[in-house]
Amino acid sequence: MPYSRLAVDALGVLTIILVSLLVLAGLFCILFLIYFRTKIRGGGQGYIQLGYFHGPWVIRITFILFAIWWGFGEIVRLNFIRGDGRLLNAFSFTWQETVCKCYIVSSLGFAEPCLYLTVVFLLRASLQKSGALSQKWNGKTVGYIFLFCLPFFALQLILILAGQQFKKRHHLPHYFTSPVERSKDDDDVALCTYPLLSIFCLGLFAIMLTSYLFWLGGSILHLVINRSLRKRVYFLVISISAFFPLRVLSLGLTVKTRPEHLPFQALAFVGFVSFLVCISMGLFMFIIMPLWDCLELKKSSERDIEARRRLSDEQNDTVSLIANQSTLGGSMVSSPGRNSAASTKRGSISFRTTDKDGPSGVAFVELSVFSPSQHSTPPGSPQLLGWPMLPPSQAQGPL
Repeated sequence: MPYSRLAVDALGVLTIILVSLLVLAGLFCILFLIYFRTKIRGGGQGYIQLGYFHGPWVIRITFILFAIWWGFGEIVRLNFIRGDGRLLNAFSFTWQETVCKCYIVSSLGFAEPCLYLTVVFLLRASLQKSGALSQKWNGKTVGYIFLFCLPFFALQLILILAGQQFKKRHHLPHYFTSPVERSKDDDDVALCTYPLLSIFCLGLFAIMLTSYLFWLGGSILHLVINRSLRKRVYFLVISISAFFPLRVLSLGLTVKTRPEHLPFQALAFVGFVSFLVCISMGLFMFIIMPLWDCLELKKSSERDIEARRRLSDEQNDTVSLIANQSTLGGSMVSSPGRNSAASTKRGSISFRTTDKDGPSGVAFVELSVFSPSQHSTPPGSPQLLGWPMLPPSQAQGPL
């Protein structure tokens, strides 16, 4: 198929637009994560209890930085930016070849393995009860990501640096080890390609990590009882396990095409979109959704606090009403025996009500602030414990 400059330029512009959206979304998430972290450490109302959900915030920011790094690499390898010689034609072929080699090592040997490892560690963090809460866990996890990525990075670097000697010794086709090709239209223009051996190493990495991701997802599903969370885990594991191998397959098919032709650019764009979907799923499931859950939990906590405050206010109003009623009842004539200084010091409050049927005509009802004693009752009357239970015939009205 002949080279179509318009179609390739359109794919290049679309790639730049998608990477720009990814960068903007990543920067927004970083700012929001830092803001959330500041609120939690400051002990703001409704934020303290969200520390568990916000525990792996360092790993989430690391994931975003890896994604931004990968996106910039995808822009650098575009023929629209560098390969056709229209924008950077002042640079030599050797410089452009170096850029293509750095892109292969940076993307296939560093950014993509680190992104996949970060997804695995974030998913694995949900199985830990309290480990993801500590800063030590974040630091160790960052170290583990770089440590596990180091062998693949070193392997890709060796394949790129020693690819020419390896090809001559074993008489391999150029597409096995070569990350660049000369343009047929201009010998001074270098076009970035994907070496087959580098893609093969990336495929082995994808197989191992995908197998572990399936096992990890199954372990999480056995523990999750929430239907919504189960759907999230299903969607995350299946989507990443499908789109990452699709990227490897698309890049593998490019080795039989030339970068001047449209099929190469189309396959490379399919691989780019496939891995962009993986990044978007990780961004959505591990950053956006947890932040959304935190905000919902914060709103629910604020509603509970407001409900408790209203209930407390209602209880205070009820107590005040009872106290006012008691004050009004206290305006009745008190018993002479109640007005003594000793009785007042003991904090006893007495009320008198008239018994029309009784011979004495007077009955006492006592409310004692402190413990009742023998001095808090009239002489000759029985000691009253609490409120007296009078028959209806003797009670002429409420207190």
